[in-house]
Amino acid sequence: MRDMEVKVVASSGTTAAIVVDDVVMKFGKTVALDGLSFSGDEGKVLGVLGPNGAGKTTAVRILSTLLRSDSGRASVCGVDVARDPYGVRQLIGLTGQYAAVDEFLTGWENLEMVARLFRLSRKQAKARADELLEQFDLAEAGSRPVKTYSGGMRRRLDIAASLVAKPRVMFLDEPTTGLDPRSRVGMWSVIKELVQQGTTMLLTTQYLDEADHLADSIVVIDHGKAIARGTSDELKRLVGGERLEIRVPDPSQLAAAAQALAVAAKETPTIDEDSGWLRVSAPQGAAVLPDVVRELDEAGVRIEDLAIHRPTLDDVFFSLTGRATETDVETKAGKGAHTPNSVRVEESA
Repeated sequence: MRDMEVKVVASSGTTAAIVVDDVVMKFGKTVALDGLSFSGDEGKVLGVLGPNGAGKTTAVRILSTLLRSDSGRASVCGVDVARDPYGVRQLIGLTGQYAAVDEFLTGWENLEMVARLFRLSRKQAKARADELLEQFDLAEAGSRPVKTYSGGMRRRLDIAASLVAKPRVMFLDEPTTGLDPRSRVGMWSVIKELVQQGTTMLLTTQYLDEADHLADSIVVIDHGKAIARGTSDELKRLVGGERLEIRVPDPSQLAAAAQALAVAAKETPTIDEDSGWLRVSAPQGAAVLPDVVRELDEAGVRIEDLAIHRPTLDDVFFSLTGRATETDVETKAGKGAHTPNSVRVEESA
């Protein structure tokens, strides 16, 4: 499906705060964006997914006026990023992949400095720094040099700095990369709180569970193009419904297992002879398990693993791009073999 654009558009009825329309960006002979188009609704979180090199960061840099596209149009809250970059900068906040804070200053001094750069008075800058330190649970650490902060604390301070001018739209470019699981969850809470306050978010991420958890809508980018758009549930429906998977350790029993599955599920399963896995769609979900177990038992087939697999964004990503995300590859590489004779019901994050 990689070469075919799949459009899934939900009618939200809200105003688009972020618009990218047929944008092309080249670096020499390299085409970073190849007619990219998508939009994000006001007061919502737009998740932007894609493999490394897909064009996510380039799109963010164009929207935040750090790059000028070769052609096409992009706007933020109706303001054209090419025609009025200064106007766009008054509307946005940007957090890149690495925390852009001065580690030799204290947390408070970082925020006060940014506030002064936004031409707040000294009194206003001090008040805003105090307010943001409290909001991001950094008040106790505010007088400490940033070099003593943990990765999660630096990330929170970085986002706090991008909020000094109270932007209407925030661009978060992989904000939780490199954070431990606890810090990631804490960052999710921060993002949710900001959206509840009315901030529009564009979130690029390599973590599909993050997009599943936070994004109101998602656009998948590959080779500089949007290849799918929609809500998480809409995208998951692209790869079909639930499927039943069993693993047979004895290759001589694969044919008998396939026949038993076909009877129980009323569909011919696919067989991976190298791994011993058999897969068949299961529209009725776990309700089909008793029939499957009974048919396999009557056929004398011994199974090593059985699972009901519900589609996840990982499945969508792989189906559309032909690749797993780096984080998905790392996760699977770190997992051991499944416990023999176990029954698993896998759900999306």
